[in-house]
Amino acid sequence: MTEISEASRVDVVVVGAGLAGLTAARELTAAGLTVQVLEARDRVGGRTVNHALGENSVVETGGQFVGPTQDHILRLAASVGVGTFPAYDIGSSIYVKNGRARRFDGGVPPDLAALPDVGMLVARIDRAAGQIPMGKPWTAPRAREWDTQTLATWARRHSATDGGVELLDILLGSVFGGTSADVSALFGLAYIAGAGNECTPGTVDRLMSVAGGAQQWRFIGGSQAVSIEIAKQLGDAVRLDTPVRRVEQYPDRVVVRSDTESWVARSVVVAIPPVLATRIDWSPALPAPQEALFQRMNFGGLAKCEAVYPEPFWRASGLSGQALFRDSDVPVSSMFDNSPPDDSQGVLMGFVGTWGARHRGGRNWSDGNESERRGEVLRAFASAVGPRALEPTEWIELDWTDEQWTRGGPTAVLTPGVLTGLGRWRDVPFGRVRWAGAEHSDYWNGYMDGAVRSGEKAATEVLSIEGELSWNNAS
Repeated sequence: MTEISEASRVDVVVVGAGLAGLTAARELTAAGLTVQVLEARDRVGGRTVNHALGENSVVETGGQFVGPTQDHILRLAASVGVGTFPAYDIGSSIYVKNGRARRFDGGVPPDLAALPDVGMLVARIDRAAGQIPMGKPWTAPRAREWDTQTLATWARRHSATDGGVELLDILLGSVFGGTSADVSALFGLAYIAGAGNECTPGTVDRLMSVAGGAQQWRFIGGSQAVSIEIAKQLGDAVRLDTPVRRVEQYPDRVVVRSDTESWVARSVVVAIPPVLATRIDWSPALPAPQEALFQRMNFGGLAKCEAVYPEPFWRASGLSGQALFRDSDVPVSSMFDNSPPDDSQGVLMGFVGTWGARHRGGRNWSDGNESERRGEVLRAFASAVGPRALEPTEWIELDWTDEQWTRGGPTAVLTPGVLTGLGRWRDVPFGRVRWAGAEHSDYWNGYMDGAVRSGEKAATEVLSIEGELSWNNAS
């Protein structure tokens, strides 16, 4: 082990330079504490990452959308000079079912057999979500009943046919990176309840919609620009390519060790995916129920695929570039127009959003070579907007399940029994360690707003135990 030098002493070590960790570091630095941010990747931004389109434009290959009630990320972005622009939402959307494409307007696909069921199911979901106490879903009146079954089981019991559940799964592909069969009913309802803020109840419509919903805006310069600007402000306080391997707690300090260096601090904020936090060597060990919870907070199977064209050609046909796919032979769950705000190029983005979509015909989608994967996705795009979609000028693909420091996306999902059995351990402080990350937020869990909220909360908790005390003025 390396020796601890005076230069290695800071008030707080923050593990992870995503939005949560950088937000915490920014707040703590503003309060006068010395901070060291340690990031395993060679970049900041966590689950937000930009891809350059030439010299002046970018697209996002990670988290990108923001909407009403996501006040914390919008306020933070504005404070560092990152503005927003409307996500493209003009024209008709496309619903592809079993190879047949149909135009529709509004948020609900034109599946006549399922349409009545969808409306009834959404209303029942919203009513049930309204019964979830924010921050303590395990105390809901029917918590144990809901947590013993999947959301799919619960939904079928409140539907006349399977059509409503199948459409719900299409919508959830990009939200959970899974289906309603992958999560407990209690977790799913609590997640929907969190699609709002302290004054506005969460609803399915706000979670799924573009206009008035979670997909209403994008960031000028890409979502990663927010993290990049914060990192610039923090300067040398951010260290990249520095995975944390071990955390040792003592009565008066915490020692954080990487492969080559060590830091000693009064407090630590751990702002990485919970399942990755369990892979750190902890001394003393994490409380058993907290470790058990974090190990069960596995991510969904999200990948993002984007095709770039000389122009957004689908708009000339009155199409928004949005599509939903209900087809067992198509890996894509949903598609969006992801073109830059100046429309200098056209970009279609598709979510391969569920583990099930990856396993068809006895093989894994991600096991194919790039050409095969690209062909499958482009054929899906073409079924929605026409054959010109088959010939992009650039292909962009990021499979988040292959990302070493994320291992899936877009968020952690909880299976039946976990939330009532272990959920209360999610944010419990561990000695001088506080937790942050998009999964540690009651509102907009898994979203950029949730990450910022959790970073702010962690900073507040650290300041409440640190006060004005620092290594420089400690007695």
